[in-house]
Amino acid sequence: MKEEIASIEKNQSWNLVETPQDKRPIALRWIDKVKVNPKGEVVRHKARFVAKGYLQWAGIDYGEVFAPVARLETIRVVVSFATHSDWSMHQLNVKSAFLNGPLEEDVYVMQPQGFEVRGQEHKVFKLKKALYGLKQAPRAWNQRIDSFLKQIGFQRCISECGVYIKCWNDKVKNDKLIIYLYVDDLLVTESNEEHITQFKN
Repeated sequence: MKEEIASIEKNQSWNLVETPQDKRPIALRWIDKVKVNPKGEVVRHKARFVAKGYLQWAGIDYGEVFAPVARLETIRVVVSFATHSDWSMHQLNVKSAFLNGPLEEDVYVMQPQGFEVRGQEHKVFKLKKALYGLKQAPRAWNQRIDSFLKQIGFQRCISECGVYIKCWNDKVKNDKLIIYLYVDDLLVTESNEEHITQFKN
């Protein structure tokens, strides 16, 4: 739980403020999970801090919520292509992805149970970035990673919004780095291992 709170604060996801008169803060709760390895042994206990998004009001707490997600059929095409071309594949997961999505709306949440600021228990947090559970969290994260990938030279596929391609026009060969994005998971493939390493860094 301390690790989750530290991650949120390190990411500067919120500010402690007085409760506004015209806003209703959203309640939060802890979700606990036990991570196990393939043998069934407990590897890690994980706590996630989740907003009760079902308490949000459309038009007040959020506007647009649509976030594009790549189709599962597409991953078969990407994997088939990479296998046929003998390209290496790497799977990446963005840790605490939704905490990286800046919010457009003013959203206020109650202080986490057990982690209230002493002497300021009456105050609430104004979110600068999304939390898990908010209706607009997937959209905010998708907009963030989409703009970042375009900024570093990737182009989004027209027919499949979860696939991004970056080309290196070389005299010797024409390398293409392909990324398959599914929410916060990325499948990265290319013939040139050096380009994959650069992207991962």
